[in-house]
Amino acid sequence: MIRFLRNLPRRLRKDDGGLALLEFALALPVILFAGGYGIEISHYALVQLNISQFALNLADNASRVGVVSSNGVSTLRETDINDVLQATKLQGDPIKLTTYGRITLSSLENVAQDYDKTTTQRIHWQRCIGVKSGAGYDSSYGATATAANLVTEGNAAPDGYTASADDKYAGVATATGMGDTGAKVMAPADTGVMFVEINYDYQPFFGTLFIAPSKIHYIASFVVRDNRDFTQISNPSPAATASTCNLYNAGPTTINKY
Repeated sequence: MIRFLRNLPRRLRKDDGGLALLEFALALPVILFAGGYGIEISHYALVQLNISQFALNLADNASRVGVVSSNGVSTLRETDINDVLQATKLQGDPIKLTTYGRITLSSLENVAQDYDKTTTQRIHWQRCIGVKSGAGYDSSYGATATAANLVTEGNAAPDGYTASADDKYAGVATATGMGDTGAKVMAPADTGVMFVEINYDYQPFFGTLFIAPSKIHYIASFVVRDNRDFTQISNPSPAATASTCNLYNAGPTTINKY
């Protein structure tokens, strides 16, 4: 017995049975942690890329839609706006974009309405989808009202001008345009820009293990591509439900039937 105990340290030093299993057990937590972190960061980067593309696609699509009349002027309809918003919603369904986020589409225009004395930079109208609300989700760069305001939010009406029904949403004058300080977007004279803002709560794979709760924010803008009628958004019969920004839902459930 004494000899056995005396030789035990030497025998243990020479015994390499189970060494691979022991090394694997020691390395496994490190491998799992590094692998999980890599998956999380890759997923985060992919979601960032997707939301950037959603914003660009929506701004691009909104700059093109409308019905062109025989005189070459394009009329934008509520159903056209709902179509492009629905397209963005469908693109974002894999990450539940409208459940965990908010999309704001703004028409930044630099035109002279019939109640203006000169061309005026203004957010004329906005449309939104997404259930998130409040600071950090609703537009960060100015908002239009959804109630009738006649011309009181835009330029003061010329003397003697009587506002018509088409002028009830005059919008909000914004001489410096939309966007972050130092990177403002302004509409060129006599046309408009479709400005998109997306705010989204990132949904991580592994909770807060690798990434703290964070909000993804992207903007995009495209100049309107055609000769658009900027006086109003039309809504011919059968009328579509406008996706105004006082509504907080996942977005339009129907699209235009051509």
